Amino acid sequence: MPARNYKREYKKFHSSKTAKASRAARGRARTKVGLKTGDRREVDHKKPLSRGGSNKRSNLRVVSRTTNRKKGKKTTRRK
Repeated sequence: MPARNYKREYKKFHSSKTAKASRAARGRARTKVGLKTGDRREVDHKKPLSRGGSNKRSNLRVVSRTTNRKKGKKTTRRK
């Protein structure tokens, strides 16, 4: 099996339109709830963007990083 070219994979994914749009949406959400650079808390979308949620203030809440990551693990297991 040939070795993976991680550098190429990273470049291909992070420059894709989907990845850029996703980063921009996360940035807008952080701005909307007032989180500054360096703040370790994260913005949680009550209804995830991937499931049709929005960046409306009513769909956002500020939670700790561990809380948000636990929720992510839980929703990815479900199908």
